[in-house]
Amino acid sequence: MSDTVAPRQYVPLTCHGHSRPVPHLSFSPLEKEDVYYMISACKDGNPMLRDGQTGDWIGTFLGHKGAVWQARLSPDAATAATASADFTAKVWDTHTGELLYVLKHDHIVRAIAYPFEQSGMLATGGFEKKLRIFDLHDQKPAGSPTSADPTTTTPVTIEASRAFEIGEGVHKDAIKFIVWAQDPSVIITASGDTLRWFDLPSRRCIREVRLEGEIKSCELVSLAPTHSSPTDIGGGLPVLAVAAGKTAYFWGGPRVEDELKQIKLPHGIASVGLDLKGRKFVVGEEPGTWARVYDWEDGKELDVHKGHHGPIWSIAFSPDGNLYATGSEDGTIKMWKNCEGFYGLWRGGVSGNGTD
Repeated sequence: MSDTVAPRQYVPLTCHGHSRPVPHLSFSPLEKEDVYYMISACKDGNPMLRDGQTGDWIGTFLGHKGAVWQARLSPDAATAATASADFTAKVWDTHTGELLYVLKHDHIVRAIAYPFEQSGMLATGGFEKKLRIFDLHDQKPAGSPTSADPTTTTPVTIEASRAFEIGEGVHKDAIKFIVWAQDPSVIITASGDTLRWFDLPSRRCIREVRLEGEIKSCELVSLAPTHSSPTDIGGGLPVLAVAAGKTAYFWGGPRVEDELKQIKLPHGIASVGLDLKGRKFVVGEEPGTWARVYDWEDGKELDVHKGHHGPIWSIAFSPDGNLYATGSEDGTIKMWKNCEGFYGLWRGGVSGNGTD
């Protein structure tokens, strides 16, 4: 099986353009003709949209007045949501770049999430220690964001008081990550060293798990339906990948509450990404600037990626699993090939043993 052969090194693509650290990046789902996008948050306050396969710059969303901590694309890739230190979350039209919604908060917004298959809802969290759900369906911006004249769009401002608060008073620390399970009634937060599962209909916390240290990354990993299979890690369902202390944690199932594995490493972990089909995972070491690749089955180190000049805060796999991206303190994004043959801007291998 090719997964057991010595890894083949490919030169990564480097995406420039940001002027400050990149704390978070994520991919859109796969669209028709295998098109997908990548969005990056940056402390320079200017989140960027890129072609997911090539890293080519598409546009920058201008308007935040503080660092942008997280950025995500909606399930239909029509909108992007950003969480900022300027006490707002914003929702943007990805085709025109126009601002659609301003979600006002009373403190720094660190985390934002769309439901797995629903583009009209958003969850936010941050230094207020409150998990909120905003329903955007009944508050449409004036004018059509896809009209020939995008200036007709007037953004809608929504006060935090208009949102639904979930698990009131439960969080003791700032909310750094929010994950919406494939089951839309379950939402997970990462706050301090604790993961919490919430039941949305009752608005109650239904489970708490304390990890070995502060949670540094927490992401739902999934492949497009056309690329997933029952033999993947998680059996074809999304998997929750979490980095805390020196341990990578993984949960599966429709509500991502079944613990699949926890793997202790000899170093701290700033971020973790999971290759569901290739059965390996990638971590950003902490302290350090390298990405290390480990085998899912036995935790053996398979490869080391050097090139960043600061800690790697975010790792995300593309929806087809053919590449992954790393976002760093050094202000750059690197894209690493994760397949054989031609893909994106890669034309075959830099070095390869041709065993496939």
